[in-house]
Amino acid sequence: MRNDLIHQSSEFDCGPTCMVNAMRYLFDRKEIQPGVLKQIWIMGIDTYCDQGHVGRHGTSRASMKYMTEWLAEYGRGCKFPIASEFVEDGAAVIEPGGKAWKCLESGGCIIMRCYTGRIAHYVLLTKILPNGEIGLFDPYAEDPKFEGEGRRVVEGHPKEMNRAVRWDLLNLEDRSCDYAMGEPEIRELILLSRRDEKKE
Repeated sequence: MRNDLIHQSSEFDCGPTCMVNAMRYLFDRKEIQPGVLKQIWIMGIDTYCDQGHVGRHGTSRASMKYMTEWLAEYGRGCKFPIASEFVEDGAAVIEPGGKAWKCLESGGCIIMRCYTGRIAHYVLLTKILPNGEIGLFDPYAEDPKFEGEGRRVVEGHPKEMNRAVRWDLLNLEDRSCDYAMGEPEIRELILLSRRDEKKE
């Protein structure tokens, strides 16, 4: 049985929440190893704010990259059927035929660093939808009011998505556009997929 995807517990834990959601999306509950969940939460929310409070600046790029590498190594060493790859900077693009697109086409999912309300944020991409949209799960629980076309709320799919965004908007460098990745030099994608052939 697949679990519903979850919302973050604070203002700062979108990164590890998305990684946990990736496990919930890819694997049945009985398949998820508790050691994986424990390590994700240990590695996340590692930054400090200007006042020196731990975790109050979210999860660093270095931590997300290390989490990706750790998960790949854990998968190989512990026979957990996961493949993970960190894609950054100018290589982080969502477009038909690209590496990220192929990951989604094959049943994988992608953690993407983007902007919402001009604030850096992580979301989980899960599906290629008709009409040029990508289905994603935003772990921040709110009822957004989007300006302009190309972004909408999705209801009734708690195991897969709660938003749909036109794929070309994800690639914009404009940080004021919700779910845009911003400038190439700050982009991050984590491609995750099963290494076995199990499907829904």
